[in-house]
Amino acid sequence: MWFKEEHHLLGVTRTSSGLARILSRKGRVALAAIAAASLLILSACSTTSAPSSSATPSQITVWHYTIDPIQAKVITAAAAAFEKTHPHTKVNSVYVPYDQLQSKLIAAAAAQQGPDVVLFNGGDANTLAAAGTLAPLDKYWSAYKDKSQFPDSTLHYYNNKLYAVQGVVDLVALWYNQDLMKKLGIAAPPTTIDEFDADMAKAKVAGYKGLTVTGLPNDQSEWQAYPWLTHAGFSYEKPTAASLTSAFTTAQSWVNNGYLSKEAVTWDQTLPFQQFLTGNVLFAENGDWQAGAAKGAKFKYGVAPLPLSTDGKLYLGGTGNAIGAFSKAPQLAWEYIESGTLSKSGEISALENIGSIPARLDMVKDPTVTSSAITQGFASLIGPNGAKYPSAAIPPKNVAGVQLLVGQTWSAVLGGQLTPKDAADKVMSGLNTLLKK
Repeated sequence: MWFKEEHHLLGVTRTSSGLARILSRKGRVALAAIAAASLLILSACSTTSAPSSSATPSQITVWHYTIDPIQAKVITAAAAAFEKTHPHTKVNSVYVPYDQLQSKLIAAAAAQQGPDVVLFNGGDANTLAAAGTLAPLDKYWSAYKDKSQFPDSTLHYYNNKLYAVQGVVDLVALWYNQDLMKKLGIAAPPTTIDEFDADMAKAKVAGYKGLTVTGLPNDQSEWQAYPWLTHAGFSYEKPTAASLTSAFTTAQSWVNNGYLSKEAVTWDQTLPFQQFLTGNVLFAENGDWQAGAAKGAKFKYGVAPLPLSTDGKLYLGGTGNAIGAFSKAPQLAWEYIESGTLSKSGEISALENIGSIPARLDMVKDPTVTSSAITQGFASLIGPNGAKYPSAAIPPKNVAGVQLLVGQTWSAVLGGQLTPKDAADKVMSGLNTLLKK
């Protein structure tokens, strides 16, 4: 999810798409009404709203949701990189509040207008493509010389057409307290579930907690549950009650054995890491966005892969880069994306200013990445473990419903309100409806 603060790439709380709920209603009638209302908002709120683009080759307009001054340096750097090679074209960067971006894109598209470039929550790519707000990237991507550097999990397709690419990603891994490991006689981070359990058992005997995770009953928990679900063989393409039961059994055992506090059901993605930073917890499942907070730790720490099977996958959150469906300068828009966000310099800018991990596979050995063991630890997981977020098997209109279903069930398992079998049955029952195209 998204997160930087419960998370998404540019510091926005990762929430499920409101547009998904819009599209699930009365189709074109509701969409037209929303578009009309949004157009009124666009015209009335000139101080915070993004105007309809009238870009020409002398200007391109970029819509983004980055308001934090430090994080906004990424937007400024991308514009500068483009303008350096296009001295006669100005970049007009327009801030649109995160919770308004989708409705304003719909409104603009209804009027056959909109930005040349749109930077948005990559997890909403299918929803935005289905709404007709984005232009296909296939002809640009097929000619892009560095396309092989981007894993498939960073590419967002809808109806077999490419609509967005992520230049950077955010993902979870296993943070560990190196000082506590040494005290407990643990030589290295665990690589299997059995080792994981054994290490946490040692922590419990010594009076420490073994693990912190998110257990809040919302989409954040679906994000953190996903690695353990896939470890057990689950997938949204072929969901099974057996794999869910196995995963939920493992998770509930962490609480029953005293490794994980039942209070986890009240924790978002920030609180569990704060618990980890007290020095009294051995492991934390959390993301790269905690690197800044980790610098305040009073102990040595590190990052390792979660102890997953070969089936285990990690969602790759991050910002999607796309061309607006009604851009008047689509070639220039693509060149902005190519030079400003997909290039090595663009990814380094995002790493240095935001802390997000470069998506390019050839960046894993770049000095900017290797200079930090933490950054390198996350970057090394993208190729072998990265998974597209959200799963393409989930219909865009039902993404929010699936995330809430799994997140609430994960929370109920950790809280002991549901047995693993009952939890699995609940999820399977919901997915039977939610996964229908």
